[in-house]
Amino acid sequence: MPRFLVPMSLALATHFALAACDAKPAPASPAAPAAPAAPAAPAAPEAPAAPASDAAPAPTVPNPLVDPAATAAIGKPAPDFALLAADGKTVKLSDFKGKRVVLEWFNPECPFVKWAHDTGPLKDLAVRTTKTGVVWLAINSGAAGKQGHGAEANVQAAKNWDMAHPILLDETGAVGHAYAATNTPHMYLIDEKGVLVYGGALDSAPMGEPREGTRVAHFEDALAALAAGKPVPLAETKAWGCSVKYAK
Repeated sequence: MPRFLVPMSLALATHFALAACDAKPAPASPAAPAAPAAPAAPAAPEAPAAPASDAAPAPTVPNPLVDPAATAAIGKPAPDFALLAADGKTVKLSDFKGKRVVLEWFNPECPFVKWAHDTGPLKDLAVRTTKTGVVWLAINSGAAGKQGHGAEANVQAAKNWDMAHPILLDETGAVGHAYAATNTPHMYLIDEKGVLVYGGALDSAPMGEPREGTRVAHFEDALAALAAGKPVPLAETKAWGCSVKYAK
């Protein structure tokens, strides 16, 4: 290679290197302006909190049974209870400790009860029985809105039939269920020791018509046996009459 070409080659290489170092970078293309963000949707207003109810809680009805789990059984102590009578007085079974007590399940609008008190065995049986020192309590386990329910109807019935004994209102049915009362009338007899000695029918003749043969006075026979200090001949019989008008 001719010597004069070497210096020229070096000069050109140096020139291009210096030119590369001094070269300014091309200006960057301006970025496109960002699209404006869409305005945020306004937040939905919060639903106002429901105001607290001003209604008072429903009152709790006290259980009329002294022992809520008690159930009646022949030969066992009769479950104690406290019920409001149609005349507004409270009657408690244990207040009659030491006395014989009759419980008559009652409904003043039941045709069987009407017959029994109008012309049947209950026309004067309570009066004759209480004269001997026996306590007689009628119990209406009909719920509100049911046949024969309410103090007014029962007070009127007591006047119509000259009933001097209390009519107790068992609106919750707790006492009726404890005694397994199914009908009106349904009769129970408790001795002086507080033991249940009879439960069942008034007699064997609903509406005065004997079921078989002649009438058997089941309840009156039980009363007579107890008064004589003898065992009740037939302690349980099937009650007849209207069904007890329980709430459930």
